[in-house]
Amino acid sequence: MKVLIIGGGGREHAIAWKIAQSPKVHHIYCAPGNAGIAEIAECVNIDVLDFDRQAAFAGEKGIDLIVVGPDDPLVAGAADVLEEAGFKVFGPSKAAAVLEGSKSFSKDLMKKYGIPTASYEVFDAPEKAFMYLEKAKMPVVIKADGLALGKGVLICNTREEAVNGVKTLMLDRQFGSSGDRIVVEEFMTGREVSVLSFVDGKTIKIMTSAQDHKRSKDGDLGLNTGGMGTFSPSPFYTEEVDGFCRKYIYQATVDAMRAEGREFKGIIFFGLMLTEEGPKVLEYNARFGDPETQVVLPRLKNDIVDIFEACIDGKLDQIDLQFEDNAAVCVVLASDGYPEHYEKGYSITGLEAFKDQNGYFAFHAGSKLDGNGNVVTNGGRVLGVTATGRDLKQARFNAYQAAEWVSFDNKYMRQDIGKGIE
Repeated sequence: MKVLIIGGGGREHAIAWKIAQSPKVHHIYCAPGNAGIAEIAECVNIDVLDFDRQAAFAGEKGIDLIVVGPDDPLVAGAADVLEEAGFKVFGPSKAAAVLEGSKSFSKDLMKKYGIPTASYEVFDAPEKAFMYLEKAKMPVVIKADGLALGKGVLICNTREEAVNGVKTLMLDRQFGSSGDRIVVEEFMTGREVSVLSFVDGKTIKIMTSAQDHKRSKDGDLGLNTGGMGTFSPSPFYTEEVDGFCRKYIYQATVDAMRAEGREFKGIIFFGLMLTEEGPKVLEYNARFGDPETQVVLPRLKNDIVDIFEACIDGKLDQIDLQFEDNAAVCVVLASDGYPEHYEKGYSITGLEAFKDQNGYFAFHAGSKLDGNGNVVTNGGRVLGVTATGRDLKQARFNAYQAAEWVSFDNKYMRQDIGKGIE
């Protein structure tokens, strides 16, 4: 098989690494890819939103399977265009990807089908939001309705912060048209857990749990980011929690989408809050999480291509999904200043240390090759250094040890990923 992966971040590097293990696959292409992906795939300079060029390239190379990684192309209809061009595509249709593409859609869906989530209101005009906030109980969570690089969520502790949040999203348009509509939610307290799943339209298979660290600074301080590190499994995701979610959240979501005429095939990422009243859905994503993928896929026993094909063909019920009885921790090495202002183009050294190390990975998120063939920084999140271990304590020790193997100017990382949960 020849496989084309759409995307160029740490998630896509982890997906490419897993696909490369399949005996079915003899060549992998990635558009656009990065310096790490280039070691296991042939990278082609095609933008993730250029569906026509992707289809032309896939036809030229005789691609057997296309895997769409990021949210932007999925929400914009990549799967529809590429399927119409005659290709087998892993990823939800545009109609199904709205589960992530519109916060108000997903909240209304949960309300309609009785899926546990926070109470909320939707606003299309800032004036109405301001009026609502005058009497709303604080704190609240304000979310941009559309995609916002994982950063369009504002936790507001006071009325002043909430008003400023509305201004940021709707008037200053920090995330462009994504903030034209906003969702104002009840603030929930509890442990956050991420659960990824494979879906074939009818059947859902749950992957191992994970937990992300979103804030830029230790102690969950600093600005919201795309993710500064993650660990798997979550010790807070108990059998009791799993049983509740399977009964009231997971299958209910798949069935709800089908009932709405939006059959979902691909990945549903459930962002959960374990509240005192029980688990509730914080958010849905319509693709692999980043950096959750970097700790979940190294623990997956199955051939991932078998799973992708089963999802596409509606035969996921035939897959016995299995994970290693171990743990994994990912520490993101970022450019200092991320997620706001940072410099790029610094040489990265020490990557060769990962080559012969079993259970240690350097998944590239923001890297590229310079004119001399050297790997340099090319983003805010540069690498996801991941390590496995028999338990979270050992995996955490291994990940931080491996993080020291890598050097580049303005390297920054949180020191507390997974701390206190070992």
